[in-house]
Amino acid sequence: MEYNTTRTQLIIPEYGRHIQEMVNHCMTIADEEERNGFAQIIIEVMGELNPHLRDVPDFQHKLWDQLFIMSEFQLDVKSPYPIPSAKDTINSKPNIIPYPKGINKYRYYGNNIRKMIEVALTWEDGDKKEGLIFAIANHMKKSYLLWNKDTVDDAVIFNHLYELSNQQFDLRNSNETLIPSDRLLQNLNKNQNHNNHNNHKNYKNQNKHQINNRSNTKNK
Repeated sequence: MEYNTTRTQLIIPEYGRHIQEMVNHCMTIADEEERNGFAQIIIEVMGELNPHLRDVPDFQHKLWDQLFIMSEFQLDVKSPYPIPSAKDTINSKPNIIPYPKGINKYRYYGNNIRKMIEVALTWEDGDKKEGLIFAIANHMKKSYLLWNKDTVDDAVIFNHLYELSNQQFDLRNSNETLIPSDRLLQNLNKNQNHNNHNNHKNYKNQNKHQINNRSNTKNK
């Protein structure tokens, strides 16, 4: 008995050994016309093995590239696409993916708070803008308590808001007060318990539905 461990390692294992043997046989065909015709047959078989690729752009191009890869770029046939080389296809380096540039400071406030501040900076001065700034400060306090479940002084939030708004929103010397920390924590815990209750309820309903399905199947 011949084991796969004693055979030559497949170049593209997804296509199996039969396709690889067809490619190897194609390279031994001396007649050019017959060799090109056999290569077309291999492409058709490869396409049948990967019907999910039919919706992929350049489906045929991908198959032809894989055919040359399996022949280790030794197959001499006419391709409707540019024939790849080992240097361009196998040894090419992947494109560099730029690392997202984010602001490291005060990450716990999130991007939405920063976007809200940017929007508020474009508003004209007035009661609406002051109300928005105060709402942003309350959201900042809530986000801060999510990150650090402890009390936080309003002065800390006002200082952070002043810095994040490029010194445009200054509530440091105002008489305004934000929602108390204990009240925010109570609401946060209440929402968390409510979500846990809903998750548990959904889990019980899902199990009940599965049990009913099994009972109906047995009754049939």
